[in-house]
Parts: sequence; structure tokens; C-alpha cells
Amino acid sequence: MPIILAIETSSETASCALLRGDAVISRVSSGVRTHSQAVLPMVQELLAEAGVALADCDAVAFGSGPGSFTGVRTACGVAQGLAFGGKLPAVPVVTLDAMALACHQQHGAAEVLVVLDARMGEVYWAQYRFEDGVPVAVLPPVLSAPADVRPQGAPVACGNGLTAYAEAFPAGGFAEVMPHAEQVAQLAAVAFAAGRTVTAAEAQPLYLRNKVAYTQAERRDMAAAKDGGA
Repeated sequence: MPIILAIETSSETASCALLRGDAVISRVSSGVRTHSQAVLPMVQELLAEAGVALADCDAVAFGSGPGSFTGVRTACGVAQGLAFGGKLPAVPVVTLDAMALACHQQHGAAEVLVVLDARMGEVYWAQYRFEDGVPVAVLPPVLSAPADVRPQGAPVACGNGLTAYAEAFPAGGFAEVMPHAEQVAQLAAVAFAAGRTVTAAEAQPLYLRNKVAYTQAERRDMAAAKDGGA
């Protein structure tokens, strides 16, 4: 069975995990501004606890996004550095995939709607079904206004977008389900077994949004459009 080292920093919580066979150990740290300082010490703790060296791992996985711009860049950059240093392949894992798997594992959901707060009045979202315990996208990840989330059927919803924009999701769901390195590692093991890896140089974040903030003029236009629609 492969040994997968995983890093996930796309939200307010940073996590690292080490997967060996069916066993996974992990570390968690909170605070977006400290992600870059917290990740490597957590990695070192995991490797020491497991009694393995970086070179003993088969791949380095990371939550590729979508999520916090700074967070997904941090995860990708650290994963690239570790993959270069250990001469290992990298495995990017979509954060919404990992959230769907967590919801499936924790709540037994067979159909999952993932809604992640993207800030600026928008959400990242996707819908999944499960085949052999692996999430398959029914509606792939997109960025939209909360009111434009249109799931098929009646999936179980999860993610912090449910509470950030509660008016758009009156049915609620499991808002506490967020990206975590344990699920990133588990999905990476499946990808690794199927040969879906990239080189360290090829590892890239998945942003979905191509800008961090709107200009003041854009915000005025958005507010005017909203008032006009109302």
C-alpha cells in the first residue's frame, strides 16, 4: 500500500496527514496567517511519529483548491518543495472532492452538495455521488452567487457556505464539514494507484476565481445592479 503525505490549507484550518494502508494520522492548526509557518512542523511530527523519512513516501498530495488564494498557494508550494526534495510525484486533490468524501464518511450521505464560502458574496460548489466509496462529480466545481446554486435532486449539503449565506440555504446541512488532509490523502491514494500524478513542477492550484478582490468601481456597479434587481 502506498504511503501518502498530504497537505491541506485552503481554509481557516490547516491540516497535514500521513496515510499508510488504511491507517491515517494527522495534525491540525488554525489561523490562516500562520499556515505557512505551521505546515512543515506538522509534517515533521507526522513523519517522526510514523518512523518514516520523506523519501519513504510514495507521493505528496495537496488540496489544490478552490479555496483561500493564499491557502491553496501555500499547500501547492509546500507540496512542490517536498516533492522536489524527496524526488516524489505530486497529487493535486480538489478540495470540494475532499469535503464530499468527509460528508460521506461522517454522515453516510450518498449524494452530496458541497458549498464552500468564497467570500465577496460568492461560493464554490459542486455536487457528487459515490461509486465504491469515491466521489464522482455530478455537477463539477464552479463559482457562483449563493442564489445560483442549483443542485440536482435532494443531496445532503455541507460546507461553511451554508451558514455564511444561510438565507440561500434554508434547508441547512452540515456546515462543520470542511477540507481536511485525511480525505485529501485518501483520495490521493486512489489517484496514485491509477497513475494520476504530476511532477513537482507541474503541480498547480485550482482557483476558479481569477481575481482576489473587486475594485471600488466594480463594487459600485455590483451594488447598483443588486439595487436595480431588487
